[in-house]
Amino acid sequence: MNRVWLRGLRLLLLLPAGVACAQHFDSIAGEGWTPGAGSSVCAQPPCYFAVKVPREGNYRVTVRLGDRQAATVTTIKAELRRLMIEKVVTKPGEFVTREFIVNTRTPGFEGGEVRLKDREKTMEAAAWDEAIELEFTNTHPAVASLTVEPAKVPTVYIAGDSTSTDQPREPYNSWGQMITAFFQPDIAVANHGESGESLRGFVGERRLAKLMSVIQPGDWLLIQMGHNDQKERGEGVGAFTTYKQSLKDFIRQAREHGAIPVLITSMNRRTFDAGGRITNSLGDYPEAVRQTGREENVPVIDLNAMSKVFYEALGPAEAVKAFADGDATHHDNYGSYELARCVAEGIREAKLPLAKYLRDDLPRFDPAHPDPMAGFDIPAEPRGTSPRPYGQ
Repeated sequence: MNRVWLRGLRLLLLLPAGVACAQHFDSIAGEGWTPGAGSSVCAQPPCYFAVKVPREGNYRVTVRLGDRQAATVTTIKAELRRLMIEKVVTKPGEFVTREFIVNTRTPGFEGGEVRLKDREKTMEAAAWDEAIELEFTNTHPAVASLTVEPAKVPTVYIAGDSTSTDQPREPYNSWGQMITAFFQPDIAVANHGESGESLRGFVGERRLAKLMSVIQPGDWLLIQMGHNDQKERGEGVGAFTTYKQSLKDFIRQAREHGAIPVLITSMNRRTFDAGGRITNSLGDYPEAVRQTGREENVPVIDLNAMSKVFYEALGPAEAVKAFADGDATHHDNYGSYELARCVAEGIREAKLPLAKYLRDDLPRFDPAHPDPMAGFDIPAEPRGTSPRPYGQ
């Protein structure tokens, strides 16, 4: 290890340039970490630990959790609050090992660079730097050791908007930063979505070019946009014209790179009628996705239909608790977790080969019977100041 310094509240360790093998840390330290009985203990969660890596890509993180003298409860997130490990509980003297894959990226690629929004250069900078940033939270996190090593595994790429991107701060969250915990440590999730994006905007800001510069044969591309596309205006612009053509262009490029495209319809907004039923606020855009799937022989995960069932199962009074405060589009931790369950179930129902990478212990999910809010236990971070995401 070459250097150790503090960056805000995050301890940043630098791996040697060109590292090709595992880098092991018997203990981790920094702001908030205290020596425990054979472990580093986070005295006041959340605590952070970061490792600078020599290049973008996928890395396997192996953690040994537990403490010799105390019981521990640990939840782990990575980068911009991507859920990686849910609530690991150990007894005093008990230690368990968990693995997960973290994808890192930078804006540059051969021939260009992504045109980042201002927020991506500030509060979302962790999504674009050359470091693996880990957050340890829950009631008593304790880490006995940690290893980081390059991982050659297939990757699931997400091209989406604010409802699927990695939201940087509370109270906002998305299914894209929750679904990471549902996969086995044999595949990576690379979320290239960003707030405010439409399909054409994704191309114009060179996000699709960046994604295509790293996607490999056998990788997957999940495409979910529509909330912002429906606001675009101009001659000939519409769900069954420009939107469908853009979807087909994304599909074509993915296939040219040997990747497997999957379409996802946009989830509904929280728009109940007087009878407690969700009304369609997305016009023809969900149907345009379904049509494109049929025409291009591409699997479609109908999150639009599943979200309607989910919201109506909660009812108007309770559904508000699945959304960020005062917002009818963007979700909180609970809502995004349930929508991630919907996407995972959609992967199973479509019988996609991707389903073999889902965790063996991940139960089936029926959006008509969502998980009880009372039992939800993904700790939120201190809220601070969080501006509303781009796009509604």
